Amino acid sequence: MASVSVFRGFVHGRCVPLFTHQSQLPVTSILIGSKKLAYQSNGLRLYARYSESQSARTQDLFTSRLQDSVENLPKLVEDIVQTSINTGPRGALRLAQGIQAVIGVGGEWLAELSQSRNSPSGIPSQLQLGLLSPLYLRKLFERLGATYIKLGQFIASAPTLFPPEYVQEFQYCFDRAPVVPFDEIKSILHEDLAGPIDSIYEYIDPTPLASASIAQVHAARLKGSQADVVIKVLKPGIEDVLVADLNFIYVVARIVEFLNPELSRASLVAIVNDIRASMLEEVDFKKEAANIESFRRYLESMGLTRQATAPKVYPEFSTKRVLTMERLYGVPLTDLDSISSLVSSPETSLITALNVWFGSLLACETFHADVHAGNLWLLRDGRIGFLDFGIVGRISPKTWNAMEVFLGSIATEEYESMASALIEMGATNTDVDSRAFAKDLEKIFSSIQDLDTEIVVATATRRDTNATAVSANLVVDERQMNALFLDVVRVSESYGLRFPREFALLMKQLLYFDRYTRLLAPNMNMLQDQRITIASNRRTTNRNIY
Repeated sequence: MASVSVFRGFVHGRCVPLFTHQSQLPVTSILIGSKKLAYQSNGLRLYARYSESQSARTQDLFTSRLQDSVENLPKLVEDIVQTSINTGPRGALRLAQGIQAVIGVGGEWLAELSQSRNSPSGIPSQLQLGLLSPLYLRKLFERLGATYIKLGQFIASAPTLFPPEYVQEFQYCFDRAPVVPFDEIKSILHEDLAGPIDSIYEYIDPTPLASASIAQVHAARLKGSQADVVIKVLKPGIEDVLVADLNFIYVVARIVEFLNPELSRASLVAIVNDIRASMLEEVDFKKEAANIESFRRYLESMGLTRQATAPKVYPEFSTKRVLTMERLYGVPLTDLDSISSLVSSPETSLITALNVWFGSLLACETFHADVHAGNLWLLRDGRIGFLDFGIVGRISPKTWNAMEVFLGSIATEEYESMASALIEMGATNTDVDSRAFAKDLEKIFSSIQDLDTEIVVATATRRDTNATAVSANLVVDERQMNALFLDVVRVSESYGLRFPREFALLMKQLLYFDRYTRLLAPNMNMLQDQRITIASNRRTTNRNIY
């Protein structure tokens, strides 16, 4: 076997190799002057044939791609035309608004760029990327309005799909949205409920309980029954804006994937379709009502109505844009002082919440995929209240089987089992070194106990009795929670793994529950405690009732 080196030049009378490899080709030597020149006679002929072969293959590949492009062009044009028809004139309006937003954020970028030019440290990387940097892209999304804020929230919640810098920056999209004037809310109620709202509601509080990017929530009381309710109303014009924006994003993705077929491997259009389906489902309150009713049926069939509940929906006073629900009274699971005043054992309440949620993973059509403190309450009657079913997940048996092993391995710190479960769950075309993967996972999870859990304790003393009240609350750092999960995703991707979105949704909820455990039951191991039933033993119980 001969060693063949490719040379770049001569240094101090000797050759410097650029790279070295082994060759099986016969070598013939010719003496030229005092130097010996080695060449491969058969190799030259073989190389010529190889070059011709490669050229032919390249030509065939180009011809094949061109043929595919020609065949796919009518479908692309049809998609663009159909999407444009569906969008209608609202597309032109959104284009003008988009240009205005780009000019506004672009002006901010140019101003900061001009200031940083004189800085001794040079231009920061954020400014070098322009409007595509995480910071300025997030600012642009906020200026573009509800659709892009929701898209930003999707990015922030999908670390399996987007780079970590963008996931972290877009956490800011979860901040409180501006309030819509009450007169506009009343107009929507009047249009959708087909009659005077005074005949349905005895009272509606004009000050909203909450305002999000796409909807606003008001407290109210029904006429006749005097039942306390909340009314969730889709903000005016949101659906039109959403459709126009999502259609535009879809068309851009289709064109980009058509021009660069390699991107189809990254499933660009599939990702956009996933985003579009998720966001359109969230603005259809009939679907949210169906999610709530499905969860309530699950509670009834499992005999859990004394332990947990979800708001009763009033379908006769609900539409696609209006959702009238029973009002639940309680406190978030992070309010330790209030929880202690309602129940004797906060730990027992947490165990109930965990059992109900784990059971819903396979015994319900969908699971609640947004159990942050605003959506998971301890009610005044001691039950657990699940609120806001706008974001739900659907888990396949294959993913859950792997997830069970993954959860068990976290509890037992068996990192090779954890690695095997993630490999089973993730899509990959490469062989994964499971032992090396396990060691990397161990480094991540060995630091989970070092995460800061900030408990804020407040005291107040009454002047008349000198009695001191103590209140404790848990401050949840979304970025810290996300960082842990991003580490798992990052190291997994370094081994060629790509996870389904449902894995990200599940992990995010488990991190929420981990934080609740630190506050309400600091000595409990959430995944090993015998009082907590993971969903596997319920797998055959209730799937068929739907």
